[in-house]
Amino acid sequence: MQDALNEQIKNELYSAYLYLSMSAHFEAANLPGFAKWMRIQAGEEQTHAMKFFDFINDRGGRVTLQAILQPPTEFTTPLAVFEQVLEHEGKVTAMIHNLYALALKENDYPTQVMLQWFINEHVEEEKNASHIVETLKLAGDKGGSLLMLDHRLGKRGGEE
Repeated sequence: MQDALNEQIKNELYSAYLYLSMSAHFEAANLPGFAKWMRIQAGEEQTHAMKFFDFINDRGGRVTLQAILQPPTEFTTPLAVFEQVLEHEGKVTAMIHNLYALALKENDYPTQVMLQWFINEHVEEEKNASHIVETLKLAGDKGGSLLMLDHRLGKRGGEE
């Protein structure tokens, strides 16, 4: 279980790195609202990694940090980026579900309880990404609608 949780720390940090790369892309594309949304998302993923980090330590385990892959650096349209976000969040949801299945198999009740938070969080993560994808499909990738959405996403605080 500890090895799987350590692996998830790496996965969460990769997610943060991916979203930070997307933020850099949006900054370069002069879409500061999209960039801010991604930067906040990157911070949330770092927080998720630290929840696993602290949980392992709180249970007397040993955190073993692993190498994080370089994320992509080239992206295309805002719609394509958010479709990638939605797909990525689905993969992370599957990882969390696999961790929960392992915790069940191991009769690891504290880990099951901790993972409930992540299960609920990922419902929200996928909902938010899906909503932005659908809004971008309506707005298109150019013009005033895109700028209005950029402005709206730029108002994001700590939670969407």
